[in-house]
Amino acid sequence: MGVIAPNGKDLVTFWESIRDGRSSAGPLTRFDAKPFPSRIAAEVRDFDVGKYTDPKKGRRFAMAIQYAIAAAKQALLDATQTTRVADIGDPERVGVIEGTSVSGIESWLNGMPSFEERGYRGISPFTLINGYMGAGAGEIALDLDIRGHACTYSSGSASGNDVMGYALRLIQDDEVDVMVAGGSEAPILAPLWGAFCQTKVMTTHNEKPETAMRPFDVTRDGFVLGEGAGFVVMEELTHALSRGARIYAEVAGHGRACESFHSVAPHPEGIGIRKAIENSLRNAGVNLSEVSYINAHGTATTANDKAEIKAIKAHFGVHSKRLAMSSTKGVTGHLLAAAGAIETIASVLAIYHQVIPKTTNLTVPDDGWDVDLVPFESRPYPIDVALNLSAGFGGKNACLTLRRYRPRA
Repeated sequence: MGVIAPNGKDLVTFWESIRDGRSSAGPLTRFDAKPFPSRIAAEVRDFDVGKYTDPKKGRRFAMAIQYAIAAAKQALLDATQTTRVADIGDPERVGVIEGTSVSGIESWLNGMPSFEERGYRGISPFTLINGYMGAGAGEIALDLDIRGHACTYSSGSASGNDVMGYALRLIQDDEVDVMVAGGSEAPILAPLWGAFCQTKVMTTHNEKPETAMRPFDVTRDGFVLGEGAGFVVMEELTHALSRGARIYAEVAGHGRACESFHSVAPHPEGIGIRKAIENSLRNAGVNLSEVSYINAHGTATTANDKAEIKAIKAHFGVHSKRLAMSSTKGVTGHLLAAAGAIETIASVLAIYHQVIPKTTNLTVPDDGWDVDLVPFESRPYPIDVALNLSAGFGGKNACLTLRRYRPRA
């Protein structure tokens, strides 16, 4: 696994901040934030793409592509101790899939002033090379010499979860042995920031950035927008065992559902979330009573938080009182399409370390919510099955079922 996130640019730092609940939010530095009602962000700081690829080439890429290459290369290094795809298998049996929602927008925004001033002659060819949606997956494939499969998936903030399910099916269908799968996003751009402010989904608790994002808390008022990337190496089991790979966890199943309710808001009863859970557990062959932990989408918006709680209580019934659910976005911020990817990594690390992460900044749960939301502190717990939930604009919902790996007899 590999991660470039506001709370850590390596797995150890990333996990320690998740476990300890240390928020990565701070004052927005990329542009003048004074005119905006939300003035804090979860930024990746001190990032140098030259550590991961040719510096001259790397700096031509949009930031989302830079983050994606870095996280994918970290994941390959974690899987093989090298950055050569040939050390994990036949490059023609290895694929890559990236989830993103706005990765191309940076190049187009940067190119517009030159276009308006000089017309088409003012546009660099790199505006197109960086600006089309599939650029990240293509550049990862080029950098790592992946020749089996390369594509980009976009389902809003559900993308990072959906790419794991897509990769799972490619492996199950024997199209590939290995998939490098993840999500990347770099949305901290002034026009996009303004659009998010207009939708009123971002927090305005600007005075104390570290406590601003408060998933499931009665005082929540929206999310902290973040950036970064997370990638994992998913591998067919016998292929992994044949090379003595370390196995963090098993990807057991994936489910999707569309609510067809609203362009932005979730269905108030969480029907899409519930259906995605049902589909994922059925795909995994897992009974709901086996689930120990849920990494919630948990955006700290009233509509999302309430819908998730209703979906969990409706689907799990009495078992909802015996499982734990937390949101790690209070630490990382909301990374849009990359959120599901880094939260997959957080969930896998929770299984691997047998620790349930706390919900950062949760002090007073909203009235009537009797689900264990893990306030105050993380805790050791025997996690056998964990779910990772994601939801995107337009009613797109995704659930990934992850299982603790135990060697087969």
